[in-house]
Amino acid sequence: MCQYSAVDGCATDWHFVHWGQLLMSGAGLFTIEATAVTGDGRITPGCLGLYDDACEAALTRTLDRARRQCPPIAVGMQLAHAGRKGSSRVPWEGGQLIPVDAGGWMPVAPSALPHAPHEEPPAALDARGLAAIRDAFVASARRAERAGIDALELHMAHGYLLHEFLSPIANARTDAYGGSFDRRIAFPLEVFDAVRGAWPVARPLGVRLSCTDWVDGGLTLDESIEFARRLVARGCDWIDASSGGVSPAQKIPLGPGYQVPLSRAIRHATGARTMAVGLITTPAQAQEIVASGDADLVAMARGFLWDPRWVWHAAAVLGAPVVPPPQYLRSAPRDAASVFTGAKIGQR
Repeated sequence: MCQYSAVDGCATDWHFVHWGQLLMSGAGLFTIEATAVTGDGRITPGCLGLYDDACEAALTRTLDRARRQCPPIAVGMQLAHAGRKGSSRVPWEGGQLIPVDAGGWMPVAPSALPHAPHEEPPAALDARGLAAIRDAFVASARRAERAGIDALELHMAHGYLLHEFLSPIANARTDAYGGSFDRRIAFPLEVFDAVRGAWPVARPLGVRLSCTDWVDGGLTLDESIEFARRLVARGCDWIDASSGGVSPAQKIPLGPGYQVPLSRAIRHATGARTMAVGLITTPAQAQEIVASGDADLVAMARGFLWDPRWVWHAAAVLGAPVVPPPQYLRSAPRDAASVFTGAKIGQR
């Protein structure tokens, strides 16, 4: 979940505290929020970035400090470009676009089509701009490697730049990057191939995908299945199956696990490892998703912001072992103590 708490793209003490909580969670993988590959690729001025030496130094320093206090856990990162959703106010200030004359910047996109009718249109990317953004993803991946990130996820969802290329709603180009399905996926595939070539083979690389736009005339699940098939052939290690975000006209049928069928469909049709996400809240629900073969992994965001100890509580419910920091062991309820391993939990 974006924290909107960076300064000039650099991680701050907020991130140190926030990451520290989640690194103690006992989850299999902690993924750092969507991290911009360019300054104008940020959603808001407060968004985290990894596009220059200052960002890299702040990320490395902050993550190293947080990791030293916590049990070992794999750390991933989403690399992203906001596209036409860039130059926005933080959510608690309304989330609207910030005009250039008010301190914002000109967002870029596949086409000069605004996200919402009342917004100013973004600037359409030319060939030079596309090459620069592709190279920026590569440069950020190399910075992530130096910072000690264990896995990367390319953000191709939620109405951000790479999703904008995939969706006919945002992509009205008439060149090699727009029109037919094969042309709409061309630039996202170029970015994936370039990052896969720069990112160490032994470190996983996944893609977050909006599998449907939930709008007539938008990206469909069938198209996402074919796109996932091509990503897997190129070395994609998982598909994080999300949805929506490219149009305010979307009609999403919200409910517990509402996106799990997307993960199931992609997994069964392509053989891809998938990650289910969206209104997954209880241990039994998460367990059933994996046990039934609907996904290989379960991702949670809001649930962990509300309860950073979610894994500890799930372990107690499911009878699985978990290793919290010894400083916290004595807080375990007596009926859950058997699943916590490590130091004795008696109170002196």
